[in-house]
Amino acid sequence: MLKKLIKLLQAFNGNVNPAEIAHAFACGAILGLMPKNNLLWYLVMVFILFIRINKPAYLVMILIGSAVSPAFDGLFDRIGYAFLTIPSLAPVFGTLLDIPFVAFTKFNNTVVMGSFLCGLALYIPLYFAGRALVAVWRKHAADFIRNSKIAKVINKLPLLSKIVSMAGE
Repeated sequence: MLKKLIKLLQAFNGNVNPAEIAHAFACGAILGLMPKNNLLWYLVMVFILFIRINKPAYLVMILIGSAVSPAFDGLFDRIGYAFLTIPSLAPVFGTLLDIPFVAFTKFNNTVVMGSFLCGLALYIPLYFAGRALVAVWRKHAADFIRNSKIAKVINKLPLLSKIVSMAGE
């Protein structure tokens, strides 16, 4: 995990396209919010792995999303129930359940559907928030942290200075 964080810091400080990091934040949030015990989660994960994104940022956002998603399960349940009970979509959902292996996606679970829909709805705002975060980091925060007294003390500690030097490579 430490290597992933170091690679994330390298991406923030390096010449990585900010769009790759922003897409990683948004895609990681989709998966982080969803329950992990269904085929839909794995299908979305494999699909996203074929997109050109920053993988460390993707993994960090999955972890952050997984940490905060239990607090929103009630909201996901209500949104999923509202979507799954739309009368005009009932024949579509019935047909999907008759297809082999589609039921393993658990799309008919209100929490799974609600978290997936919320993740999709948050994609664009998280993308722009990720781009803004990278811009602020590169313009202001990186130099401020690098020149702070705490950073200078950390650089004097042998183990931590090695980690910092790995992040700067």
